[in-house]
Amino acid sequence: MSSVDIQSESVRVAPRVDTREAPQEERQSCPECGGQLAIDDEHAETTCTECGLVVEEARIDRGPEWRSFDDGTGANRSRVGAPTTNLLHDEGLSSHIGWENRDSYGRTLTTRQRKRMYRLRTWDERFRTRDHKDRNLKQALGEIQRMGSALGLSDEARETASVIYRRALEADLLPGRTIEGVATAAVYAGARQMNTPRSIDEVAAVSRVDEIEFKRAYRYVVRELGLAVQPANPQHYVGRLTSKLDVDAETEQLARDILAAADGTGTFNGKSPIGLAAAAIYAAARLTDRELTQTAIGGAADVSEVTIRNRYQELLEVYGSD
Repeated sequence: MSSVDIQSESVRVAPRVDTREAPQEERQSCPECGGQLAIDDEHAETTCTECGLVVEEARIDRGPEWRSFDDGTGANRSRVGAPTTNLLHDEGLSSHIGWENRDSYGRTLTTRQRKRMYRLRTWDERFRTRDHKDRNLKQALGEIQRMGSALGLSDEARETASVIYRRALEADLLPGRTIEGVATAAVYAGARQMNTPRSIDEVAAVSRVDEIEFKRAYRYVVRELGLAVQPANPQHYVGRLTSKLDVDAETEQLARDILAAADGTGTFNGKSPIGLAAAAIYAAARLTDRELTQTAIGGAADVSEVTIRNRYQELLEVYGSD
């Protein structure tokens, strides 16, 4: 028997299978014998370990590159560039010319080359913001990034805020209102939608507009866009406050239990969520004999001692009767 015959008996090549249309069960087992499939990255094939059937060939290699073209260090071997993001007015799809004034080998540019690069940067910036809407959006997203960083918001919350602002811009809600006011309203709404709320005082402290303008813009944006913003839950403030106060896990869990017992009883009605969270932490600290003063908790939550003193007694009454 020839070598060709031996090879044909050991491995039988089947027609290429389109895995995008094949069901999930067929991709996990051999379509002929039901055996287990093995992926051969070196040959870019998926074969059956029992009968040798080639189920898939010419697989796409999604691993890292073996060469780097960024800065010569070889640290970044990604096959693609940065992902698109709503935090940039052009979603990060435009070009970017750095300000290092050095070539690809790290050598300093000559005077003539620097002048040429300066002109290129100027025209690149003009093409990136061609009209007033682009300039408006660029300024607003910069404000959202600044406020989100100052408030410690996650990237997801900042993305949500940028989407809210884009919707407001498309709905033509900005005439008669400042860019900073609508951007602040978007940050506040985005944080609440992602269950990482910040109090009105906290957001107003990092905003460039006063609190009255911020509240008006927030109510207007929520009403016109029909945003589904639920009332802030005091539970969402507990983790951040306990982290500031360096509270142990037992006290934090007890504070959450106290708030859970009060939820749905009407205790939360008309009261500040962050004030209730601060009061629950103080009540839990008293029950666990932790040395936490009303002054320390009020300073972390930016609420008065009177608020904590009144609220924690109400919470303890509900928790004790539960």
